[in-house]
Amino acid sequence: MADPAASRERVLLAVDSGGSGLRVAVGTPRSGPVVRRAGREPVRTGPQGLDPVHLLESLAPLAEAALAEAGLGAPEAVAVGAAGFASLGDAWRAEVPDALTARFGGDGAWAGVALSSDAVTAYVGALGARPGAVVAAGTGLTATGTDLAAWRRADGWGHLLGDCGGGAWIGRAGLEAALRAHDGRPGGSVALLERGQALLGPADGWPQALYPRTDRPAVLASFAPEVAACAREDAVAEAILREAARHMAAAAAAVCPDGGEAAVSVTGGLLGLGEPLLAPLEEELAKALPHARRVAPEGDPLLGAFRLAAGLALGDLALPHDRRLLHLTQG
Repeated sequence: MADPAASRERVLLAVDSGGSGLRVAVGTPRSGPVVRRAGREPVRTGPQGLDPVHLLESLAPLAEAALAEAGLGAPEAVAVGAAGFASLGDAWRAEVPDALTARFGGDGAWAGVALSSDAVTAYVGALGARPGAVVAAGTGLTATGTDLAAWRRADGWGHLLGDCGGGAWIGRAGLEAALRAHDGRPGGSVALLERGQALLGPADGWPQALYPRTDRPAVLASFAPEVAACAREDAVAEAILREAARHMAAAAAAVCPDGGEAAVSVTGGLLGLGEPLLAPLEEELAKALPHARRVAPEGDPLLGAFRLAAGLALGDLALPHDRRLLHLTQG
């Protein structure tokens, strides 16, 4: 006799929580994501880290609107990937699974909740459940890898301590080179100085334009496209992007499994800098990871969250559990 649960369409809710707000997707394992919704307000961070109450307040209307638009009932599994979850997610781990279960898990068909770092959802969106390494490169930079037995992570330390090769790092390096030209020190770039002044005003006002800003990483990253625009004709800008590519490849090598059929992928908005970054990046990845197969990312972190929810619902989530990076509460 057929198992009714095996033939039932399992409804999935996926959430991507980042610095620009929440994104949600709903669908089934067979359909994939069919409706997406977005909210512009990021989840607040307070004394206890990521705020679970604010997450639930922001998520509920988006999820309900997406489910109604898709004509779907309550989800059977929910997966949330969040920036800062690894270090700021203790309150979420303690409160969010029970809260989501109470809201969505009342009909008995409940597989559970997956809470993860956005580094994990970036990985799963790009590669799925196979061994390898993924570099998520945007304003910051994080590399995540797995051999399917454990997770490894490199960088992601923020713009003051790391994120080497990311957008803020490139922008800062470009502005440093511009200030060397302004001062008459070696290694400066007049081209970058001109572009920096067009963006931020006179160079002697840059400290005031940058240091008080709470969004300083984003402001620094806004100069990265200017570095890329100069790179074809400016040796200093070209060298900055080459060094960024080395940092990205080194982070990937630090987390990539040895041997086997490991895949390596790079995802994130920084790829929009185009050939001035992509060409040296391909060369540096080939040198740092000669055994790995370079592949294009299959999707983004929201797809990664959807895949986690599908794995929970179907009972075939073949990824290592890790309290800090991938925290599962199963129904």
